[in-house]
Amino acid sequence: MVRDLLTLGGAGEEWPKGRTGGGSVLSGAGPPGGRPSGRRLDRIARPGDAPCGAECRGPDGGWCRHDTEPGCTGELMKIGIIGAGNIGGNLTRRLTALGHEVSVANSRGPETLTALAEETGATAVTVTEAARGAELVVVTIPFKNVPDLPAGLFDGAAEGFVVIDTNNYYPRQRDGRIAGVEDEGLTESRWTERQLGHPVIKAFNGTYAQDILDRHRPAGAADRMALPVAGDDPAAKKTVRALIEELGFDSVDAGGLDDSWRQQPDTPVYGLREGVDAVTKALAEASPVRPEAFRG
Repeated sequence: MVRDLLTLGGAGEEWPKGRTGGGSVLSGAGPPGGRPSGRRLDRIARPGDAPCGAECRGPDGGWCRHDTEPGCTGELMKIGIIGAGNIGGNLTRRLTALGHEVSVANSRGPETLTALAEETGATAVTVTEAARGAELVVVTIPFKNVPDLPAGLFDGAAEGFVVIDTNNYYPRQRDGRIAGVEDEGLTESRWTERQLGHPVIKAFNGTYAQDILDRHRPAGAADRMALPVAGDDPAAKKTVRALIEELGFDSVDAGGLDDSWRQQPDTPVYGLREGVDAVTKALAEASPVRPEAFRG
């Protein structure tokens, strides 16, 4: 079944060829009374007050995060998000709400992201600035436009930075035929990794964008969703899985990047809104044969 491209991972934003954005960096300060941005937390709540990662207003009126619960590290990251479509926009909203320092870029330039920056406290930047100092970078633009990202995209990123690839290949609906996928048999994320010149972790590609905002749940909740995560670097995968847990979802190790066909479009796990057991079963039931509707 061909699902809605604008609600599932893979980015709904158009990305004109060769366009990398421009203009000055906008302020990262949120609106008065807004949510926290960057690494500043006004106070830390007591254990047992609320689920890990939840927010509240302290008695002094400052924002706090309940990250003293068991399993919470309280560590905040500098995160760059390249692509401000459905997935990128909603990740910006949730990650800033959790206190992470987020820089976000799109193809049209930071001046077009003023509303998102004001809403979230994220910093709107050009594409070439998005990864500077970042410990984690999310690439969430149309698949066909990945090769058009600027050279030196990751120059200035933090040592050991992690890249998340949320993209999907939609040959008939949007991307046209990609030889590396069709002729070489590369998984979508392996192809993306080659274009970027840096290892990637595949996650959020089959996640409905609105679920990032609406369906996060505390650990142990009966209706908590699980998301598949594929990648070759165990440390990078651990970082991504921990972030997913913080966002309010369980995660399932879907294997290495060459196994990531198990979560590509039209597989049983793609768009699945279920828990760990169902996601594990769906990954096992996937076929390596690319569905006809997703061939170029």
